[in-house]
Amino acid sequence: MSTSIFSINNATVRFLNNKLFSNLNFSVDKGQHWALIGKSGSGKSALLQTIAGRFNITGGDIQYSFFDEFINEAETATSYLTHHKLIALVEPRHHFKNLSNTTDLYYQQRYNSSDSEDALTVEQYLNTITPLSKTNIYWTFERTVTLLRLTELISKQIIKLSNGETKRLMIAAALLKNPALLLLDNPLTGLDVETRKQFNLIITDIIESGITVIVATSPYEIPDAITHIAALQNGAIAQTIAKDQFDPQLYMSNDKDEIDNNELIALLNTNASKIAYQNIVKMNNVHIKYGDKVILNNVNWQIDTCDRWALLGPNGAGKSTLLSLINGDNPQAYANDIILFDKKRGTGESIWDIKSKIGFVSPELHQYFPTDNSCLQVIESGYYDTLGLFRPSIKTRADTALRWMKALEIDKYACVLLKNVPASAQRLCLMARALIKNPALLIFDEPCQGLDDHQQQHFKNLVDTICRLSNVTLIYVTHYQHEIPESVTKVLKLDKGEVVN
Repeated sequence: MSTSIFSINNATVRFLNNKLFSNLNFSVDKGQHWALIGKSGSGKSALLQTIAGRFNITGGDIQYSFFDEFINEAETATSYLTHHKLIALVEPRHHFKNLSNTTDLYYQQRYNSSDSEDALTVEQYLNTITPLSKTNIYWTFERTVTLLRLTELISKQIIKLSNGETKRLMIAAALLKNPALLLLDNPLTGLDVETRKQFNLIITDIIESGITVIVATSPYEIPDAITHIAALQNGAIAQTIAKDQFDPQLYMSNDKDEIDNNELIALLNTNASKIAYQNIVKMNNVHIKYGDKVILNNVNWQIDTCDRWALLGPNGAGKSTLLSLINGDNPQAYANDIILFDKKRGTGESIWDIKSKIGFVSPELHQYFPTDNSCLQVIESGYYDTLGLFRPSIKTRADTALRWMKALEIDKYACVLLKNVPASAQRLCLMARALIKNPALLIFDEPCQGLDDHQQQHFKNLVDTICRLSNVTLIYVTHYQHEIPESVTKVLKLDKGEVVN
C-alpha cells in the first residue's frame, strides 16, 4: 500500500499566458500536514491551486495516490467521482450566490434590508453542501457547526456576516464535504484573537478525523498539528523542513524600510482639501437593529480633525456596521443622530458628498471589488469613488496613481489586471485608491490582511509618515496589536454592539 497522499513530479504549471512553476516537485505522505510560507507573490496560493487541479500542467504530472486508494476501498460504484471531488480548497475570497443562484452578491447589499433578503442564511447555505463521498461522513452538520462556533449564526444571512464569521463559514462548508485533502489559503485572516487561539484546536480536530491538511500561512501562525513546512520563493520551493526544526525568526523580513518624505509631501499636497472640520464624526446614542437583532446599542463617538483612532473588538462586535454609518453605505444613518464633516445626516448631503471626503479600505470592499480593470485604473477610480474606472483616464491623475503605486512598492503591476496580481498587491492597490484623493478621513479596516512582514511594516511606516506630515484623520481596525500604527493615540472598543472599556 502506498504511503503517498499525492506527488507533483517535474511539473510545468501555467495559468493563462503565465508560467507559474517550472520543474515543480512536491510530495506529501500519509501522516504529513504541511504549511506553505513565503513572501507575498512567492507562489503559496498558486501551489494550493495547482494541487487542487485549477491550473494547467503542461509538463510533468501529479499523482493523486489517495484517490486511487479510495477507489480501491470504495464499496459502491464511484464512476462519477474524480480526485477533484475529494479535495476542498478554502480561498481568501468567497463565491457566494444569491437565493436564485443567478448572480453574485454585491457590496452594499449587506446594508439594504430589501436586497439582503435575497441572500441565503448560514443554515440554508450549509445545507446546500453535499459530502464529496457517500461514505465515511464524519463531519456532520451538527459537528461542523459546533466546531466552528456557528450555532448562534445559523439564521443570519451570509451577506451580513463579519469578515471573520465569513471565514469560519467557508471552513465549515469545506469540512461538510468530508474531503480527503483540505487546502487552506491564509485561513487566519480576519479572525479575532479568541478564534485564532481556537484555530489551533480546530486544525488538530480536523487532522485527527483523518483529513490531510495543507495551509498557506505566516511563519508565526503555523498550527501545532502541522508536521512539515515548505518555504516558497519567486515561484519555487526553496526549502522543505520538518516543523520541529523550524525557526520562524529566520524567515523574518530584514529589509530596511525607507520612506521618501519629499515625494510623500508632494503627493499629500496634490488636490489636498483645505477645509477644516470641527467634527469629522459625532454620534449620539446610535442604535441599529435588523429585525429583532440589535447590532449597535447606544454608541457615542466623537472624532475630531487629526484624531487617530483604533477601532477594536471581536468578530461580530459591530465594527463594520459602525463604519458603514460613517462611510455613507448604511441607510439607517438617517434614523440616528449622526454628524459627518460638520453636517447632520439627512440635511441634504448625498452619499457621494460623504464618500468624497473619505478614503476607505475593508475586506468586504476587496471581496466585492470588480477585478477587470488594470491596477492603475483601479487606483485612479479613487478620484470618483467608483468600483472601477468607467470614464477615460486623465493623464495627470494616472501619473499620480503611478506615484502612489511606487510609494506602496507595487508599480510593477500598473498595467496588469487586478484579478491577475497576488491578493496582497490587490489590497495595496485598494489602499492607494483610498489615498489618492488626499481625503480628510482615512478608514483602514484590517488593511494588512494577506500582506507579508515587509509589506506590513512598510505600510505601517507609510501611515505614520502620512499622519506626521498631514492633518488627516484616521480610523484603523485590526485584530493584531502589532499592526496598529504608532500615530494611533485613541481607542474605541466594541463588544456585542456596545462600547466597552
